[in-house]
Amino acid sequence: MCGRGSRGWFTSAPEASPVPTTRTLGVLISGRGSNLAALIEAIGDGRLDARIGLVISNRPEAGGLEHARRAGIETLVLNHRDFTSRGDYDARLAQELRRRGVDLVCLAGFMRIVGPGLLDAFPGAVLNIHPSLLPAFPGVDAQRQALEHGVRISGATVHLVTPELDGGPIVVQSAVPVLDADTVESLTQRILVEEHRIYPEAVGIVLGGGWRIEGRRFVRPLAAAAR
Repeated sequence: MCGRGSRGWFTSAPEASPVPTTRTLGVLISGRGSNLAALIEAIGDGRLDARIGLVISNRPEAGGLEHARRAGIETLVLNHRDFTSRGDYDARLAQELRRRGVDLVCLAGFMRIVGPGLLDAFPGAVLNIHPSLLPAFPGVDAQRQALEHGVRISGATVHLVTPELDGGPIVVQSAVPVLDADTVESLTQRILVEEHRIYPEAVGIVLGGGWRIEGRRFVRPLAAAAR
């Protein structure tokens, strides 16, 4: 997906008015929200220059809503079952996020496939984190897939979201060894450690701008890539 992302958005022409340095995130969750908590922590300790303007859950019982409330972040429950179509739901998501001035949308365990209603509203500005080294094991139960295939290395991937399921340009990856004694639960927990580390890193890279998309590749500025 290109659009703003093809040149690395958040860059301004020299004659443009100054833009705020702190960007606004919108985070979509469905469950416990551990990656949301990692983003909140990274913002709180200064590793990530951003603010979270809104957390939306499609499930009213999602535990991650409490992370947001404790941090004083606005929350909103939009139950997908209350909408007649996927398109209507995505359009409402986009409406609520834009109303809060969101610059970057972060899917953090959001168990819904997002479509044009959201992606067109935020071109090149929707991120997802997935518990495998994409393009291996897209979709659900990635950790179980890794064990069933007998791979020795799995990991976590942050990627830009496109219409292709888990197929967008890769921003950051981290490898995690698969041990002989691993269960789905133990592998999941070790991958989560890396998810929590790389998601704030990837958000910072995207917010920093200067990147571009070449084919399927996310190409970082040389100075940032050298770090």
